[in-house]
Amino acid sequence: MFALYVHWPFCLKKCPYCDFNSHVPTVIDQDLWRDALIRDLIHYGEETKGRTLTSVFFGGGTPSLMSAKTVDAVLATAARYWTLGENIEISLEANPTSTEARRFADYKEAGINRLSLGIQSFDDQVLAELGRQHSAQEARRAIAIAQRTFARTSFDLIYATPGQTPAHWRRQLTQALALASDHLSLYQLTIESGTRFHRDGKKPAEADTAADLYDLTQEVLGAAGMPAYEISNHARPGQECRHNLVYWQGGDYVGIGPGAHGRLQVADKTLATHQIHGPEAWLTAISRCGHGTAKRRKLSARDRAEELLILGLRLSHGIDLAALEEETKVALLDHIDTTQLQLLKTHDFMDTTDNHLIATEAGRARLNALIGKLIA
Repeated sequence: MFALYVHWPFCLKKCPYCDFNSHVPTVIDQDLWRDALIRDLIHYGEETKGRTLTSVFFGGGTPSLMSAKTVDAVLATAARYWTLGENIEISLEANPTSTEARRFADYKEAGINRLSLGIQSFDDQVLAELGRQHSAQEARRAIAIAQRTFARTSFDLIYATPGQTPAHWRRQLTQALALASDHLSLYQLTIESGTRFHRDGKKPAEADTAADLYDLTQEVLGAAGMPAYEISNHARPGQECRHNLVYWQGGDYVGIGPGAHGRLQVADKTLATHQIHGPEAWLTAISRCGHGTAKRRKLSARDRAEELLILGLRLSHGIDLAALEEETKVALLDHIDTTQLQLLKTHDFMDTTDNHLIATEAGRARLNALIGKLIA
């Protein structure tokens, strides 16, 4: 598995719940940013040339503010250094405003074959509370345009918003299933430090309510044939987001653009790469050095094991221990507390089946606590 992540750091407006590396500029010099992303890509292409690229993901920020010429140029540059896999997945995140929806056909022509829409809600009042710039009507229209344009689509919803009830969330899920094609991402609202919601003292739904909403999600989508393959992601069989599976299954990926991370195996060691966070500082580094990397560090076996455990247990099928060791050279069971593992198995929070380490449905609902017990 080998993937490319391209971070576009700009938005038209900062959502009050968002703690991603996103910024609201006065103006975007599309030519300047296209050239900078290509120079950053060339830097990593020279180091990893000859590999087969299995997925590309344009994330943000709001990549649907990016020129389609930039998408085309990035993909053309990638093809100079790597073989593009026969079934390569090339995703782009987009907002459903009318202006951005008009660009969908251009993105398809540039090479995008999967679109992920940030819908968040089909309730106009909730959209206003979340600071979104589109209406529920625009959301439905954008989904229809995306499905006519791309073979594969997905959209996001947020639940556990302030005061949300199970009845309200069930109605949202019903609408989502009526509109969805093959993939949904359903995220529980959390209030992170540094966000406007945090500064304003905004509170999400109570913990017990949030747990009920999570359980309701599993029930409704499972019955509809779109079970969770990861804690927050649901898909019909075979339609999982292949790019995100690279992360969760411990594959290699190059990350370019401000704040992007990467993981690369070089000579049986894993390097974590970190791009400069601030857009202007990243641009300056590209101009001076030809790349925007802030640091590269070798991950210890323990660091890598902890990371693989945290990521892999998010998946409903868990961690294939033999495949993981072949892919990453990490024997995961050597780095976890096997006494705690047995205890968690006794209480039906964990399971080991066919050389897989699996968090049960009850365990995935308490994953942070499980991880804390398993790390030796």
